[in-house]
Amino acid sequence: MERAGSGGSRALFPKGPSFTLDDFSGKDFIVRDFVDSLAETAVPANRRSGPAHQAFDPKPLIRTFENALSQLGSLTEDLQERESEILSHVRRAEIQHDQTLDTLGRKLDQSMEQFEALDLSLNNPNGTNAYDRGSRADGGGNIAVQIGEKLEELDRKRRRALDANFLIQCWMEVCETGELSSLQDIQRQGGAENKVRCAVIARQLMRISQRLDPTSWSQTNGTRGNGITNGVTGTSRKHNTREVLEKFSETLEQDLLKQFNNSYRRQNFDDMMECAKVLHDFNGGASVIAIFVNQHQFFIDRDQLLTDEVTTDGEMWDQLADPDSDPPGVEPSLQSLVDEVKIVMQEESFIIKRAFPYYETVLIKFIQRVFQQSIQQRLEMVLEKANTISSLAFLRSLHASRAYISALIEDLKTHGLTENPEPCSAQISQTLDQQMEELFVPYLVGNSYIDRERKSLEEMYNSLLFKFTLYHSRRQKAPRGFMAAIAQQGTQLIASAKDAYMERLDSSDLTPTQKAMMLRVAGIQDTDKKNEIEVSEEDGVLSVANAKRMMTWLAESVRRTLELGTASDTPKDVSVLLNLLLTSMGKVYVETALDAALDQATLQENVKVEPDLSYLPNVRPAVTITNIMSRFMATVLIRLAESNTTVRRHMEAQTKMGMESIEKKTNAVMKTTVDVVINWVTRSLATQKKTDFRPRDDDLETLVDSLQTQTCLTITTFLNRVAILLNQSVDGHNLEIISSELALAIHKLLFDHFRKFPVNATGGLMVTKDIAKYVSTLKEWPLTKEVEGIVEVLTEVGYLFIIGPEALRERSRNLASGPVGLGKRLHKADFKAFVQRREDASSVGIQSVLAGL
Repeated sequence: MERAGSGGSRALFPKGPSFTLDDFSGKDFIVRDFVDSLAETAVPANRRSGPAHQAFDPKPLIRTFENALSQLGSLTEDLQERESEILSHVRRAEIQHDQTLDTLGRKLDQSMEQFEALDLSLNNPNGTNAYDRGSRADGGGNIAVQIGEKLEELDRKRRRALDANFLIQCWMEVCETGELSSLQDIQRQGGAENKVRCAVIARQLMRISQRLDPTSWSQTNGTRGNGITNGVTGTSRKHNTREVLEKFSETLEQDLLKQFNNSYRRQNFDDMMECAKVLHDFNGGASVIAIFVNQHQFFIDRDQLLTDEVTTDGEMWDQLADPDSDPPGVEPSLQSLVDEVKIVMQEESFIIKRAFPYYETVLIKFIQRVFQQSIQQRLEMVLEKANTISSLAFLRSLHASRAYISALIEDLKTHGLTENPEPCSAQISQTLDQQMEELFVPYLVGNSYIDRERKSLEEMYNSLLFKFTLYHSRRQKAPRGFMAAIAQQGTQLIASAKDAYMERLDSSDLTPTQKAMMLRVAGIQDTDKKNEIEVSEEDGVLSVANAKRMMTWLAESVRRTLELGTASDTPKDVSVLLNLLLTSMGKVYVETALDAALDQATLQENVKVEPDLSYLPNVRPAVTITNIMSRFMATVLIRLAESNTTVRRHMEAQTKMGMESIEKKTNAVMKTTVDVVINWVTRSLATQKKTDFRPRDDDLETLVDSLQTQTCLTITTFLNRVAILLNQSVDGHNLEIISSELALAIHKLLFDHFRKFPVNATGGLMVTKDIAKYVSTLKEWPLTKEVEGIVEVLTEVGYLFIIGPEALRERSRNLASGPVGLGKRLHKADFKAFVQRREDASSVGIQSVLAGL
């Protein structure tokens, strides 16, 4: 059974795998994975998936690992033999290396000894002490150096003699044969060194020709007619040396330029560098720079495109001319050119550095040609087109173009061009800045730019305010004593703004687009006749929206001024814009509206009907616009002028004067309004009937049903309307001040009013009702606490007409002493005056109260 089992085992578990040293020498060899693989191969496939309860048979594993161990043992023996063999080789190599070092060391010592002996012999030629170390140190090989210098000098003299001999030979050839065979032979040999030598000799021959053959150069100074020059008899020559040399030089230069061009097409930068060096030595390199720059494909293509017109997109130009639209940016054809220039400059700078030894000079010429020919011509075309559209289109195009080209300059500086990846050198950076400045100097020199900005803003402001100024120029002015002189300047400004708009509209140099824009902003039709333009009340009213449009246009101009102008010019430029703002928005717009309000208020001072205070709401937009204008001037314009103290102070003074003028006119409107209200209340109080506070007995039934007298109802209704209009005209502290001032004036009128009428017992009730109505009406206004307390005193006045003697005596104890005036308590004089108007004032009780005062 065992043999059978053994035979069966040999069939089921074959011999394990064989191994070599390569299986264990790999970087990915892991012992654990190797053992696992042996275990996997030891178990047959039909047993791996058998039932879990099958008994474990270790025999396959044992045989497999025994076989693996036997193979590992044999591999270990092979490995040890190889290691022993390698170690023996190493020992032999080390022995040989030591022997080589010893040999080289002995040879080095021998060389050092020989060098020292030679050094001693050179420094001690007369047989002095050969072992004197201090003498050898002092000598320091001077004789060897002297010999070397003499040899170099002799070599230089030899070369100069050879060159002089060859130069004389060439000159003789030119003089006698009119040819340069020797020089042409060198030229045909090729090579940069030979070409440089040809160029140098040709230049030297040219100088010799100027000295020795002046006739070929038309130098007749000092030459006599008999052929004697400066005492030397001239020899007649058959050949014009100048022509021969110039012809050879031209041929040499053309040959080099042709070679340079061919190398450029093949991108052979080394050959280009050689040609550039030769031409630089020959004539400073001007010709090779010119041919490189002028024949560049970029300029050839762009010259053909210069005949193309700028963008004809009407929508873009209309947007440029529309002050209420955002600027569309740089003109597309200019943008395309600038983008292409950026790519070409970066690519060509790489070639320039590899092809020219003086690459900065070449790059500067290339930059100048790009800007002065391509960009400048396209920029002029764009700005000329924009100028035919409108002044605003020109300014926006100028700003967008400068911003885009400025971005190109910064990109080129950052890229570095020939210094890439480092930034540009100082010289290239300066050249780029100079080209940028030269492009825009014609448009920014002196005051030309800021004058364009000012005129453009004036044009837009006059258009926007045209109907406003036309309305106020037609309205009837109220006669106003001393105020007429103050308003005269405003009237002149209105007429000036209106006339300026009409003159500009009729101007022959006004473009159709600009005229259409002016008419649209003004809100009129081109077919309207000057004297038949209809305006409404609304056209004469201030509009905060229009003021915001004006501020938006101004802000855009300020931004352009900052980006286009220089820092030194900024204070002066913003001063011009501030002056324009104070004139157009301050005087022509706000002050004109306030003048109109003051005129209307003045007309209402002595009217016999209830005054029309509809002008009051116009004060609110005036205050709002003034606040907007003042804040912009303080936070933007004046701050931009801080670098120039003189200009800043002048601007501050102008601003202060402008704001004070508006404040004075606003105060004048409100003061006149107070006078109008007081006059009407006074007139209304005069309509109070004597019998209103002394009704007869048959009127009692009617009086019981009525709450107030007719006069009181008329006045309080009017005051309620005044309060509404005041709320619409001013707010905050200003409203409180004007309401308090008006309340005090009305309080004084009522005090005086109720002293004039006798009052019986029933009439006292009516007085109380009227006073309560007056007080409640006034207390609805935003009054100060002090004024509110003073108004409350009126309530005490009403009680004085209805209470009995005892109550009067009690109230008399709280009266204020001193002179009569406004206060939170009733004065004795006022108390006595009101009590004496009672019908029962002569009674014993009332008289005793008055006597006790």
